[in-house]
Amino acid sequence: MSAGIFVWGLPGTRQITHTAAPACHESNMPNQSMPDQPSIIVIGAGIIGASLAYHLAKSGARTTLIEGAEPGGIATRNSWAWINASWGNPEPYFRLRRQSMADWRRLAAEVPEIKVDWAGGLIWDLPRPELEAYAAEHGSWGYGIRAVDGAEALRLEPALSAPPDFALHVAEEGAVDPVAAALALVAAARRYGAHLRRERVLSLDVEGGRVTGIATPSGRHRADTIVIAAGAETATLAATADVTVPMSTPPGLLVATRPHAKLLNGLVMSPLMHVRQLADGSLLAGADFGGSDPGRDAAATAAAVFAGLQRLLKMGEALVYDRYQIGYRPMPADGFPILGPARPGLYLAMTHSGITLAPILGRFGTAEILGAGRDPLLAPYSWDRFAA
Repeated sequence: MSAGIFVWGLPGTRQITHTAAPACHESNMPNQSMPDQPSIIVIGAGIIGASLAYHLAKSGARTTLIEGAEPGGIATRNSWAWINASWGNPEPYFRLRRQSMADWRRLAAEVPEIKVDWAGGLIWDLPRPELEAYAAEHGSWGYGIRAVDGAEALRLEPALSAPPDFALHVAEEGAVDPVAAALALVAAARRYGAHLRRERVLSLDVEGGRVTGIATPSGRHRADTIVIAAGAETATLAATADVTVPMSTPPGLLVATRPHAKLLNGLVMSPLMHVRQLADGSLLAGADFGGSDPGRDAAATAAAVFAGLQRLLKMGEALVYDRYQIGYRPMPADGFPILGPARPGLYLAMTHSGITLAPILGRFGTAEILGAGRDPLLAPYSWDRFAA
């Protein structure tokens, strides 16, 4: 969104680019191609907004996607992009995440430009008793998880300098290039008739208790439903319609290397860090999937993460540092998604696990917005749980 911040750095440098953009009218608002269908404005072209725009447009809604920065979002651009239903999930949330993992396959079939790497994940970032409890619990729920010893861990990831004596492997986990996926969804939405508008949203318009449109630098624009999928800016925009969204935006730092010959076969979640190798050969690492706390000296934190990455891998000394990046992650107060209406005419879509959940939030959100009802898997995740 318009006031998003992207932070990157080379050794000894730290640059901040504010991504506010002037209005760029790529279309008129709203889409007039299907006048009998509801008009929807989706604010935010990160992975969640892009998924909603795609599913809405595919379903026939007159859809406008509005983004003040570059399509692809801010948090999306700074995601480790792990697709999983891993530890720490109560069963209802596990079921939602597992369904979304399946929906990634459906979405990739519908939009062939989306490439998901189902390479699996090797995890030992918890004490052994906690790993065993996680495996027993999630295994009983149907997660494809198995214990491996040091020899098997090394077979799975031969580049590890010190393989764990005990780890877990989940073959069905994967990752995706988050920006490429978001852009592919935006392009697919436009093929179905959605309009993309490059402009900041200043506030929401409310008439008679109903949200009726948005205010932008170019004027006011009306729609039947306004969807806020603006990540870290969700609370600010919702507040203009007197809707409180309890959330925080903790920073997360990720370190990327320059491209290197293949070292990793899948995702690696060690006690030291989480790391995966991207399609171009570069490695992306952070203290966990959300990234490291950058602290007061982000460059020093990045240097420490890179040094840890070199220790983690046998060929670590051959890696070349490229950059660090900091993303501000949208985090609902209780850690779980917010998806649903907040007042007439206003629909909220916000979660920390945007990459994993994007396909299912797009599909379920579209069904609810267009009047097909709310899926039972969404029962715990309405906005009004906070109002209660």
